[in-house]
Amino acid sequence: MKIILLQDVKSLGKKDEICDINDGYARNYIIPKKLGIEATPKNLNDLKYKKAGEEKNAKIILDKAKTLADDLSEKNISIIMKAGESGRFFGSVSTKEIGQAYKDQLNIEIDKKKIQLAEPIKNFGTHKIAIKLHPQVTGTLTVIIKEA
Repeated sequence: MKIILLQDVKSLGKKDEICDINDGYARNYIIPKKLGIEATPKNLNDLKYKKAGEEKNAKIILDKAKTLADDLSEKNISIIMKAGESGRFFGSVSTKEIGQAYKDQLNIEIDKKKIQLAEPIKNFGTHKIAIKLHPQVTGTLTVIIKEA
């Protein structure tokens, strides 16, 4: 019997895959536990439309991420920090502070988990920071750290 999996099943495959399994296993375990449905022509057609819709949504999300990456590279934000005697500031600038400054200055919210700092920012000046907007898109944000 052919089955369309509704969830990942360890021994069979991933969600939305079509598997050929024994009739008894399908009728007594897979279908009652709602792990899969029978691969009828109607269900196969529904699966085809579902995959097309998911691909369309994924393309829209990717396009939005590319647009935001272009927007990030054109703009910069500034953060003002208090300086010590040696010309360096106390502590470091965190991803949370960068995200909050971006939201305050440009009215766009960026999740602090997407901001990737190679090392903590501890010096004044201009810094380029990578922001992972999508698995395929990484933007660059310019942050200017100024002395108070």
